[in-house]
Amino acid sequence: MALRKAIAYSHKKEKPYTRRSRVKGQNYIKAIPPSKIVKFLMGDIKKFDNKGFPFNVVLKSVENAQVRDVALEAARQHIHRELELAFKGNYFLKVCCYPHHVLRENKMITGAGADRLQSGMSQAFGAAVGIAAQIKKGKIIFLVGVSTQKDTTIVRNILQKIRPKIACSGQILVEQINK
Repeated sequence: MALRKAIAYSHKKEKPYTRRSRVKGQNYIKAIPPSKIVKFLMGDIKKFDNKGFPFNVVLKSVENAQVRDVALEAARQHIHRELELAFKGNYFLKVCCYPHHVLRENKMITGAGADRLQSGMSQAFGAAVGIAAQIKKGKIIFLVGVSTQKDTTIVRNILQKIRPKIACSGQILVEQINK
C-alpha cells in the first residue's frame, strides 16, 4: 500500500504514542517499524567536537508539528549530497530530532463498491505504518557547521531548498561560536 500524504500525519498530537516494552505482552503494538534515518552525524565530527567550525547554520521549527522519518531522511540525503559537493568533507551535519512517535492506520478497502463491503469500525486502533518525530516550536531540526562566513550563504541556500520537504514551516539562523 502506498504512503499517505504528509498532511495526514503532520498535525502534532498532544500525547506521543511510543509504547514499547521489554516485556512482549505489555506492548500494544507488536511490530514497530524501524527508523528510515541511516545516520545522524555526518562530515568532520572530530573537528566539530574540537570547536573547529566557528559558524553554525540551523533550521529551526516555527510551529509544533510531526515529521515522518522518510521526510527527514530525504532532506538529510539532499543536504549531505550538496554539502559534499560544495565543501569536500570540510563540514559537519547533524539531524537533531529523532522519530519516536508510532503512526497507526486503520486500513480500509477503497474503490468501486467498497462501501457495501466494508463500513469499518469507529475509533479503530490500527496497525503501525511508520514513525514520526514530534517537533516542538523552536526545536532545531538540522544543524550544519562550516568554517567561514562565506560558506554560510551556501548552506542557507541548501537549507532553503529542503524546507518544502519538511511538513512544518522553518526558520534558518546563522550562529557564530566564540572560541
